[in-house]
Amino acid sequence: MSTPTSLDLPVGVRRTTIETARGAFAALQAVPASGVCEREAALLVPGYTGSKEDFLAILDLLAEGSRQVTAIDMRGQYETPGAGEPGGYSAAALGADIVAIMHATGARHLVGHSYGGLIGREAVLTGAGSGAEIASFTLMSSGPAALTGSRARELREMLAALGTGAGPDDGGLPEAAVLRAGIAEIWQGYLEPQAAAAGVPGDIVAFLGRRMRGNDPAGLVLMARHMLTAPDRTAELARLDQLPVLVIYGEDDNAWSPAAQENMARRLGARRLCIPAAVHSPAVEAPCTTASALTKFWDAAETAPTAPGLTAPARPATVTRTAW
Repeated sequence: MSTPTSLDLPVGVRRTTIETARGAFAALQAVPASGVCEREAALLVPGYTGSKEDFLAILDLLAEGSRQVTAIDMRGQYETPGAGEPGGYSAAALGADIVAIMHATGARHLVGHSYGGLIGREAVLTGAGSGAEIASFTLMSSGPAALTGSRARELREMLAALGTGAGPDDGGLPEAAVLRAGIAEIWQGYLEPQAAAAGVPGDIVAFLGRRMRGNDPAGLVLMARHMLTAPDRTAELARLDQLPVLVIYGEDDNAWSPAAQENMARRLGARRLCIPAAVHSPAVEAPCTTASALTKFWDAAETAPTAPGLTAPARPATVTRTAW
């Protein structure tokens, strides 16, 4: 999970609720100090077990680029209500949520971190069929398909501990109370000691515990299953060849490998940024570099010639391991 270094709200950042045709979503929203937004708005989507707070370190930096920036909790994450039924956690449903939030906030730039990247991709592909206008899409520490390696093994172990399988067709879920008890045990027996051993400050550890227990347990299971079985839809995204795409990741990413993300960027013809010394959470580990990269990417997308409908400016050239 991403671990914020501070929970203090920067100047110009406020807690709010985004009301949409698909329900209400908890959010953090930043605006320029002047209150004047001269650039297109942006939406930031967190990863699995993450939340809007994962972007706290960059929200004010991004708003300085004269734009409104919104970070959300997806459906069932932390402070956003759960779906109420399993179908609400399908990739298509979560993608439709993102499209609705973009409509409600006026956002045209979309950033998906980790699992949020897979859902952001669903939103872009959904938007392509709805006529929605998206100016750019950023995949941050996200991969082309299902999670693999040690992080996938950990996820399968978590699902086994909760008494549920990892496949999409593994049937119904245990009762919510049983899942909540299992999640509390995982937090107390593994995640909390791990955070303490890593030297995470006490107030941040307490927040991580509230967030973990605040997730809809059914959502945690169903999102995890999707992460472990997600198909590769890179070719479909690549067909939107006028949409600017940025692939950004840490050189030591321990979820989807840097090599897998580099290859995905090449298949997409996307601009690529590998951040030295960062791992899986560039917005936390390298906020200035990440915010600068996003702002420059967005500015370039807005000033290039625009094609009709969803598609927007032609993609910039690939850039590697630089903050531009």
